[in-house]
Amino acid sequence: MFTDSHCHLTFPELAADFAAVRAAMAAAQVDRALCISTTMEEFPGVQALAAQYDGLWASAGVHPDSEDVHEPTEDELVAAAGLPKVVAIGETGLDYYQMQERKGGRTVADLEWQRDRFRTHIRAARRAGLPLVIHTRSASDDTLAILREEGEQGGAGSAGGVFHCFAETRDVARAALDLGFYVSMSGIVTFKNAHELHEVAKLVPEDRLLIETDSPYLAPVPFRGKINTPAYVPHVAARVAELRGVSVEQIARATSDNFTRLFPKVVA
Repeated sequence: MFTDSHCHLTFPELAADFAAVRAAMAAAQVDRALCISTTMEEFPGVQALAAQYDGLWASAGVHPDSEDVHEPTEDELVAAAGLPKVVAIGETGLDYYQMQERKGGRTVADLEWQRDRFRTHIRAARRAGLPLVIHTRSASDDTLAILREEGEQGGAGSAGGVFHCFAETRDVARAALDLGFYVSMSGIVTFKNAHELHEVAKLVPEDRLLIETDSPYLAPVPFRGKINTPAYVPHVAARVAELRGVSVEQIARATSDNFTRLFPKVVA
């Protein structure tokens, strides 16, 4: 019934008792989940997990704030994309918040390596014919500009993809939609003070909407502050449904259909 379009099942918080995670997903009617790679060192485990279980899929990529890790070439990403159950490139994008605020106060100019990495992922996605999973934080202008510069305009030859764990403004959401991207709501949409995001959840067309947990992080209300799990994605769906004035079943069906449409290697 439900699809978690973005989670990190190989992270220690969830991998330590994966059988319980799977059982909780089944009990919550979460049938499918996309397991996200954040480094190439992590990728073999992500891909192996997806290959082992029905209903799990994998991405290949390096998170923008991952430093001191292997830097993949286009060829490496394209090769990874050809492995079984790999349906997306990413997560990739730009994260100026982490690098400037938490890691030494570097300037945007110091983060050219992030922008270079992002371009590599975009080009690999187009070559592989797979969509991108985009992470952007405090960097939406540059994220959108680079996508445009690299030809991601929503037309033929574009990779497309999703802006995951969306936490930006309505203007950014409109720009992403104009470029042909989907927008994914996470547990943040259940937070009481996330007023701008509540408006975004109402703005995104039903056929461009996804839901996710980004687990083990950002657990939705009423589990805020606890370890997140894909079993909690129905709470995201419920809040989105409430904001849009539709049934939870409608959001579950639409977002699952959108997941299948966006990721062409997924078997429904």
